[in-house]
Amino acid sequence: MDDPESTPDPNSVAVLVPAAGEGRRLGGTRKQFRMLGDRPLLVQVLLLFEQHPSVGHLVVAVPKDQVQAASDRLRAEGLSTLTAVVSGGEHRQASVRHALRAVPDPVETVLVHDAARPFVSATQIEAVVQAVRTKGAAALAVPVADTLRRGNNGLLGDTVSRENLYRMQTPQCFRRSWLEEAHRRATADGVVATDDVELVQRMGRAVQLVSGARRNFKITTPADWKLAQQLWEPWVDDFERTNVSGTDSA
Repeated sequence: MDDPESTPDPNSVAVLVPAAGEGRRLGGTRKQFRMLGDRPLLVQVLLLFEQHPSVGHLVVAVPKDQVQAASDRLRAEGLSTLTAVVSGGEHRQASVRHALRAVPDPVETVLVHDAARPFVSATQIEAVVQAVRTKGAAALAVPVADTLRRGNNGLLGDTVSRENLYRMQTPQCFRRSWLEEAHRRATADGVVATDDVELVQRMGRAVQLVSGARRNFKITTPADWKLAQQLWEPWVDDFERTNVSGTDSA
């Protein structure tokens, strides 16, 4: 018999997916609705969390004129943990705030994930969830590997040390009360941040760094989309082995 204290409570974790962006750099159809494999990118991302034992709720923010259509499509995919599809805001932060309002009361832990990151593993998801249970806030990040230099007027300048520099990824995970407080304060102060880690840090909260993986990239440009299409089938073939064995490729 399983130890009740070690069995994940899916009702305690909700995943917020802001998917209302226009994807201007990629162009054409909004990337979250483009087909990756046999399903739209957004559906593929949601399925990653649908299959995770720690996740009990999915809340998605989409363009306000597509709420009903997106809701119908997502529910037709049989997503049993889909709790709500809400209208997104004028920017990512507003979309997360709208989604946060739809999280059911019992939920204690909230995870925010980009709609354009389809290559995150179950091991990485579990790592940030577990870190939040002890630290209160955690996010995936990878060390900067490239040489960094300043530039001005088309010329390269001084080299910038990459020591202790990280590229942020998602999921980013938080105690619900911390994230709600951070968004309330940001709204009151008129602050718009690039991610939720920054908002939580503004409250004086420490955020635990959890090692990410290079494969967990965000699809932003046409080159990213082409790479995602090339990687998708091998990823699907490898998905079960990767998540059962608990090992991730970098």
